[in-house]
Amino acid sequence: MTTRLARRLLAAIQRCRRDERGAVTPELALTVPALLLLILLIAQFAIWAHATHIAQAAASQALSAARVQGASSTDGHVEAAAVLAQLGSGPLKNPRALVNREPEQSTVEITGKAAPVVPFLDLPVRGRAVGPGERFVLPGGNG
Repeated sequence: MTTRLARRLLAAIQRCRRDERGAVTPELALTVPALLLLILLIAQFAIWAHATHIAQAAASQALSAARVQGASSTDGHVEAAAVLAQLGSGPLKNPRALVNREPEQSTVEITGKAAPVVPFLDLPVRGRAVGPGERFVLPGGNG
């Protein structure tokens, strides 16, 4: 009787080993969330790159306005605000413009955060432009 019971138990164990029904469910439960997270990370990186380009474009435009002869830092701020109002309302959140105009050089820095796609992931955005200030020089003069 014990051998018959042992054979039945051994046959049941072998049947369970061969039976692979339901094996896909745990695999999908592990891989689908990982793939979705990967897709969200790719989208987050794309939004961050786009926001960085917007910040750099705003910094370049603000620098062009601030470095003109007779211009001031206020002119750079106005131009940065105009460009950010046109471009930055979507992917660039909380943009700030810092314009510094000196007689020899102008500096513009735009900072902010990329719009979040992945929760708890705040990516900083920075655009910077530096250029010499324009000044009138007489022909043959030293400046």
